[in-house]
Amino acid sequence: MSSTHLHSAKRAARFVAVAAVAVTVGALALPAGATAAPRDYTASQLAAVSAAVDSSGATGIAWYVDARSHRVVITADSSVSAAEIATVKRAAGAGAGALRVQRTPGVFTALVAPGDAIYGGGFRCSLGFNVVSGSTNYFLTAGHCGKLVSTWYTNANQSTLIGPTVKYTFPGSDYALVRYDNTSLSHPGGFTVGDASLGERVTRNGSTTGVHSGTVTALNVTVHYSGNPGGRVRGLIQTTVCAEPGDSGGPLYDGTTALGLTSGGSGNCTTGGTTFFQPVRAAVNAFGVTIF
Repeated sequence: MSSTHLHSAKRAARFVAVAAVAVTVGALALPAGATAAPRDYTASQLAAVSAAVDSSGATGIAWYVDARSHRVVITADSSVSAAEIATVKRAAGAGAGALRVQRTPGVFTALVAPGDAIYGGGFRCSLGFNVVSGSTNYFLTAGHCGKLVSTWYTNANQSTLIGPTVKYTFPGSDYALVRYDNTSLSHPGGFTVGDASLGERVTRNGSTTGVHSGTVTALNVTVHYSGNPGGRVRGLIQTTVCAEPGDSGGPLYDGTTALGLTSGGSGNCTTGGTTFFQPVRAAVNAFGVTIF
């Protein structure tokens, strides 16, 4: 082979080699406008990220692990600044990519207020579900209501006794048990205990705003309430049902199935909002009572 042909062959070989490299590199590139597939986090990784959010100390947020999207979904109320969101992400460290942050108007608070319905200590809450243990009648309401009030009345001037708060749990969970000491009061029933499901259409009743309906958007949610009483509550039902101060403790139900007790939320029944409910099954199991 001549020298000229040898150089031509070498140039051709180099061209082929470079072309091969170019094809290989090109195969790793994304077409214009395409995005990389999102990373799937394992259950243990998501649990660690959720724990990091919990340990961040941020208030005004609610969060849950979404097994379908492999993300920890945070709902931040209007009191949470961008800097506080950044703090939560830093707490998540290498798992920050698993966070999905969404906003909601208003401030997450436990929904207590002065007013009517069930009264005590200058506060108003709502009666949840009537329950029984043996021959003794009680009702369930929110734990933060039970924490604030030791004795309940039917009217604002506190002249008609209902009875005492026997037990309560708040924070952590949000349920209280009140005994009927006034035997002249009726305690109707008609419910059985059930569990909420995603997408379920649900209804709640409260002393401030009456009856409103909405949809279950998440389960096993942790919320860190602002204000007093504040604190973390775990295992809640998140919904689009509106609620306002004084609705706390009221019942969440689907037909005759008892699902939850109003815990807290943000917004109002004019513009809407996010409301959280304590699953009622946890309450009846904790207190050893039966809904009827």
